[in-house]
Amino acid sequence: MGVKDEKSLAGATPGVWNQTISAFLKDAMEYLMEQEDLFGNIVYTTKKGLSHRPKPAEQLALIKEPWVAAETLDDLYSMTKDCLKCPLGATRTHFVFGVGNPHADVMFIGEAPGFDEDMQGEPFVGRAGQLLNKILEAVHLRREDVYIANILKCRPPGNRDPLLSEMETCTPYLLKQIELIRPKIIIALGRIAAQALLHTNESLTELREKVYDFNGIKVLVTYHPAALLRNPGWKRPAWEDMKKFRKLYDQILESARAGGKSKPDETGPHLPDKHSMKS
Repeated sequence: MGVKDEKSLAGATPGVWNQTISAFLKDAMEYLMEQEDLFGNIVYTTKKGLSHRPKPAEQLALIKEPWVAAETLDDLYSMTKDCLKCPLGATRTHFVFGVGNPHADVMFIGEAPGFDEDMQGEPFVGRAGQLLNKILEAVHLRREDVYIANILKCRPPGNRDPLLSEMETCTPYLLKQIELIRPKIIIALGRIAAQALLHTNESLTELREKVYDFNGIKVLVTYHPAALLRNPGWKRPAWEDMKKFRKLYDQILESARAGGKSKPDETGPHLPDKHSMKS
């Protein structure tokens, strides 16, 4: 609140003061949420990242539990759906495993289920999920073409950010999903999912600038759809991220076809520059 604002409020009624303070607090809260989406809290105490982290297969090899030997996603789900390794298992409605094509080239990974996901047992089914569907359509993909999952399989109370201990407990299930699906590209939706997957403290702004290699799988990072609903101004940079994804995906498909390794349905169209996302 500036000096001019203070002068204009001199002698104002209590009602005007309350409205002004409420507007100020609302603006401050929106600003803080925006900063949290971009920068968040420090999750990892190291900046060494993927190059100093055991490979997924090595991490899974250290786990002596039956689900590690699962050969299909259905088997993995059956073996893990009753998990109670962390307190979230006792408060969930549904274990939100994942949904989509079990042989997908493209995998989208968010941070955790929300209220709608917890109630229905499927990731990204609320407003954020509806926006994700539109994003997929904009790059000529359907929900059934890709696989969608989260770092956590259970909803944190009040949709709070996942705790580091919760992510460390649940991430092995995701690593096994990735091992079974063998996608060509992973798109991390939001800062928390990217930090957990790539084991880094970098901000979302920094994470979006690069293409990462995750055990031979290309990883791109973009905004979480829920963040786009809160901050519509981010839809333009998010669209640039998705154009970058589509270009990379087309290159991978073309390379596979040239090497005689293409699948019959790998005929993804090139993305026209003028196409844009709509909310």
